[in-house]
Amino acid sequence: MAGSGYVGRFAPSPTGPLHAGSLVAALASWLDARAHKGRWLLRMEDVDTPRTVAGADQTIVQQLSACGLRPDEPPIWQSQRGALYQSALQQLVAQGLAYACTCSRKDIEIALTALGHTRARHAELVYPGSCRHGPLRPQAPAHAWRLRTEVLLAPHGHSPGGSAHMSWHDRRLGPQTQDVAQAVGDFVLQRADGCWTYQLAVVVDDAAQGISHVVRGEDLADNTARQIWLQRCLGLPTPQYLHTPLVLGADGAKLSKQNGALPLDVSKPLQTLNTAAAVLGWPAQTGTVPEALAVWTALVAAHGGSPVAP
Repeated sequence: MAGSGYVGRFAPSPTGPLHAGSLVAALASWLDARAHKGRWLLRMEDVDTPRTVAGADQTIVQQLSACGLRPDEPPIWQSQRGALYQSALQQLVAQGLAYACTCSRKDIEIALTALGHTRARHAELVYPGSCRHGPLRPQAPAHAWRLRTEVLLAPHGHSPGGSAHMSWHDRRLGPQTQDVAQAVGDFVLQRADGCWTYQLAVVVDDAAQGISHVVRGEDLADNTARQIWLQRCLGLPTPQYLHTPLVLGADGAKLSKQNGALPLDVSKPLQTLNTAAAVLGWPAQTGTVPEALAVWTALVAAHGGSPVAP
């Protein structure tokens, strides 16, 4: 294990206990790390403090442990790492890559309507760049910070150059591409309420922890282009990505607490793990939890090193 450069992680948001969908991503990331003889870390993504549920982090640790999924280092909490995110933001501001924005959601909708843009229901609200040029207005309200997605040349320091038209290879989904400027626009790094966003925190922490491989649910695949652009802006390495199949709720949407996902039942951990392994395409096991995990690890290694069966 010591000789592998692989470092993976599972990074849940402690907005409640893990459910069946969460365990699929956790098991996949753990198996991927073990099959590559690497390290597996646990990170609590609790920067969205209004949504964080007290005690959910410890419940998650206990649920993972009951299923034999124990990290190789003590977990970290993003809520304790604000200084790292502030340093990254200051770097981007100094490079001319980030700017303050006072637009509300309503302001953005009005600006898009004035430009003749219509938005499909549930589609991304593409930021039109209203605050990109010019200083904050006097007596401006609290402001967010946004990352530019069209950069020709930064005045000082590192510049990614060009625009955020990203192409990458997902280990399960194959070749991917997205023009972030067109699909999302300049996106938020720190909200007006002071909370750091998922995009900035995950990029900074993946680099700080030396994460080489990211294995997570397919619902997060759309974030990858933004994160690769941000990595380039900060001069950070890009991990390899793999997005796992989703567990769907009765309404056909991704299983979540909003559509009735029940907390993970770890009273019969092998049965629970077998259900998650089936989503990944691996056969059910009998015996003990360690024996089952060992069999699945060997299968992953024998089938090209992917935690999702071919």
